Formats: sequence, structure tokens, C-alpha cells
Amino acid sequence: MTDVLLSTEEIGHIGLPLLHRGKVREVFDLGDRLLLVASDRLSAFDVVFAEGIPGKGRVLTELSALWFRATAPIAPNHFVSMDLSELGLPREAEAQLAGRSMIVKKTRRIDVECVVRGYLAGSGWKEYQRDGTVCGIPLPPGLELNSPLPEPIFTPALKVDDGHDENVPYEKVVELYGPETAAFLRDTSIRLYEFAAAKAAEAGIILADTKLEFGRLGDEIIVIDELFTPDSSRFWPRDRYVAGRPIDSLDKQPVRDYLESIGWNKEPPPPALPEEVAAACAARYREAVERLRAVLR
Repeated sequence: MTDVLLSTEEIGHIGLPLLHRGKVREVFDLGDRLLLVASDRLSAFDVVFAEGIPGKGRVLTELSALWFRATAPIAPNHFVSMDLSELGLPREAEAQLAGRSMIVKKTRRIDVECVVRGYLAGSGWKEYQRDGTVCGIPLPPGLELNSPLPEPIFTPALKVDDGHDENVPYEKVVELYGPETAAFLRDTSIRLYEFAAAKAAEAGIILADTKLEFGRLGDEIIVIDELFTPDSSRFWPRDRYVAGRPIDSLDKQPVRDYLESIGWNKEPPPPALPEEVAAACAARYREAVERLRAVLR
């Protein structure tokens, strides 16, 4: 159904040391830099599926590169280049990796997933219905599903490589990393979200929420991993948005909806993903990159 990079044999043919295999990406060691390769693998609710999303890795890579360039004046990031010619890869390997790979600076990851929410959706909506809060943050009464929040809120989680990330209060980030670093992560995440939300609006897209990651490069904290992609963000077409109703979003919402509809407990092993659900998701990824490409270039 899809090219789900990378098999063990394919990794061997690349000729670079594999540093880490993530849920979606392979990370190869280039010394003081890394090569990030975005596969078509699907991760939902922190579980990796056997089926992939056609073309997904190329969308993630192109969008991340566009956003890294656009947001560099706001916050430095790890992006170096998508040009693989300097690596001396075998011709077949370079052709296979082109468009889904980027060279980045090597950092020490800060193990906090920096989530910014501008709308009441997903797990936040469920908590709000129950407690009137999102990740423990009180919200005004009377909000509907997918309502805009009075202002963007920062709801961090501690990263877990093998399992579900753990939502924590902001005070936990202060405890782990100190008040200065915690404030930097919060304030920078919100500034980046607000910039991206404004740019997305130019493309007729609502950026409902997103998650960002940061790493240390010497004494500097910079943005790493991916940035404002359908994997890390919830994109809603403005012309399909109605508060109080589900939205046909430009991300992996078709997958989320399917998994919720079958009552999956969100623990491995994952259920099989129907081909029509994967195709619907792929179409939304393509629409997202086509719309955003126009305002980010």
C-alpha cells in the first residue's frame, strides 16, 4: 500500500551509522550533525501501526523545512539542509532518501513535549466536559467542542520513547529544568504557535494545536525534530469550521476518528488500518502542504 521506510536491509545499503529508530523517523549519525529520514509510518496515540500513509514522509519533511526557515527569526532551530549530495551516499540510497530527509544540527534533547492549544479539541475537550479544565488549567464555562480558547495555553508533557507521553503541570517542568528554561520553553512555544497560526490563516487554515520539541546546542536552546506538520499539529480548513461539530481536518484526524469509533484501548498491538482510512489521511496531508507551501515560500 505504501513505501514504509526503512527495512533493516535498506538501512544497511545507506552506509551510515543508525543512531536511533523512532516512531516515524530514522536518525543517522553524521558526527556533529544528524540525518533525519521521515518514513511513511503512522503513529497514533503513541503507537506505531503496521500500515503507513502514502507520501507522508515527504510532506513532513517539506513542511518542516518551510517552517524552520520561516520561524528562524523567532527562534533558532536545528535545520541545515535537504541537499544530500555532500554525504557521498550510494546513488540508489540518495534517490530513495531525497525529499524525505534533512541534515540537522546535533543537540541534547530536552525531554518535554511542548504542547500549545488554541482550541478546545481532542483529549482537552473530554477533560473539559468532565472537570472544566484542560491539563489542569481552568477554562471558562460554556465552551463547545472545537471552540477557540480565550488565549493559547501551554500544556507540557514528559516525553516517553516507548509508550504514552505523560501530561504534567507547568510546575513539573520548572522542577525538572529550572524556572528560566521552563519559561523559555513555554514562551517560545506560544510565540511560535501564534506566528504559525497567523501564517496558516493566510492559507485558509486554523492551527488548532501543536507540539514542539527543543534541544540544547552548547548553551543555546533551539527548536528540533519537526515543526507544524500534520503529525505534530491539528489543521482545520477555515471554510469547514463550525464550533460544536467535528471538523474534517487536514491531519490524521480520519485515523483518530476511526480508532475512536472501534473502541480501541490505545495500547499495542494496534488494529489494522483500513486502506480507505489511510487514503483519506494521505489526501489531507497533501492538501495541507499544498495550501501552506503557497504562504511559506
